[in-house]
This record gives sequence, structure tokens and C-alpha cells, in this order.
Amino acid sequence: MPEFLRRLSIRDKKFSEFTGGNEIIISHENFRNIIIINAAPVSRSYYEDNYDPDKVAMPICWSADTQIPSKDVPEDQRQAARCMDCTYNIRGSGYGSSRACRFSQRLAVVMEGQLDVVYQLRLPATSIFGESKNGNMPMQAYARFLREHNSPAVTVVTQIYFDTDSGTPKLFFKPSRPLEDEELKMVSKMIDHPDTIKCITLDFTPLFEGTRTSPFESTDGFQFDKQEMTHG
Repeated sequence: MPEFLRRLSIRDKKFSEFTGGNEIIISHENFRNIIIINAAPVSRSYYEDNYDPDKVAMPICWSADTQIPSKDVPEDQRQAARCMDCTYNIRGSGYGSSRACRFSQRLAVVMEGQLDVVYQLRLPATSIFGESKNGNMPMQAYARFLREHNSPAVTVVTQIYFDTDSGTPKLFFKPSRPLEDEELKMVSKMIDHPDTIKCITLDFTPLFEGTRTSPFESTDGFQFDKQEMTHG
């Protein structure tokens, strides 16, 4: 177990590593090759103040399943009994036409060539939802693509790259190659590793260290099947 949670950041459209509050830019290129080891369901969180990239803040209310506030949200901070009834779920309650309560998704990933070090990659809504256009796929479109080709994400090297037309950091996904047999053996051991579970667990207390465990889960349009760990 690492002392700090390792995070792969896409802030400022740069791939950086955050470990223990320290930032290291690991690439100035527009893309990285990763393997998606595990994924949490899409979650959401509401922050009372405007987003400040230089300030670590605690959300007021959050949901691990986008349906109801999480059990660890204090009672006096819950904005509604159900997310669908919340005023911050209305389009336009946030910046422009967005919702003030923002969607996100946590992925546990490893880098190509460094398969035993797990990073948390947190995706904003723009990197999750949307249709494939000209081969550029957000996360859920990419997940559907892999499922149609009977290729679990954990069996392929995925290239993540920035949408150069977006004013904010937004990722697209595409398959690069299938894993070799030895690589597949290595990543299969990481699926339920404590570091992996830590990366996909929604836990804001404390912000840098998720300490709770989470069952192996699937996300809408994004499924892992440990019995199908073969090249698609």
C-alpha cells in the first residue's frame, strides 16, 4: 500500500502525477497509453464555492450512485432526499447550461510498461458522456465499443488523449493493442489489489486517502468480467 494515493491528473491539459500533494508533470504529449484495471460507478458531488484548481475543497453533498446522497453526507448538508429532486440537478444551476452537482467517475489505471503501480484517474462529465464522433470516444462510448468487440478493458492497452477543441480538459479513449500474455497475467493480479480498490472508492474523508473498501463493481456501459480475461 503506498503512503499516498497516486493520482493521474489532467489539469491544464497536461498529464501529471499527484502523490502526497506534490505534482510531477509526467508527459507534455497529448496522449498516454494506459490499462484500465477497474472502475467505479459514475458518482456526483456538489461544491458550494466555485471551482478553484489551487484549492482542495470538501463537497457539501455527494452521491456514490447518482441516485441518493451517500450515507456519510451529514444530514444537514443533504440537498435533497433524491438526486433527481435536487435543485442542483437542474441544467443551468451550474456554469452555463451545466448542473451545479457535477458528475465524475474514478478509474484505476496502470501505465503501459509499469503495470504494478496503480493510479486514480478521475474523469469529468465531458470525458464520460457523449457519442463517438469521427472515432473520438468518451468513456461510455468507448466501453460500448469494447463490449461490442468482446474485449474487456483490462485486456487492452488504451490510449487516452485530449480533445484539442475543448476549452477544458476532456479525454477521448481508443484501443491501442491487446495485452501480451505476460502483461495480462500481471494486470489480472491488480484488479482487486488494495491500491486499486482505494483508487475507485468514493471517500472525501480524508481527501487524499480513501480507506474504505468497495466491492468489484460495473458501470453503465462498462463491464469487467474476470472470466473473460482473454484477447478479444
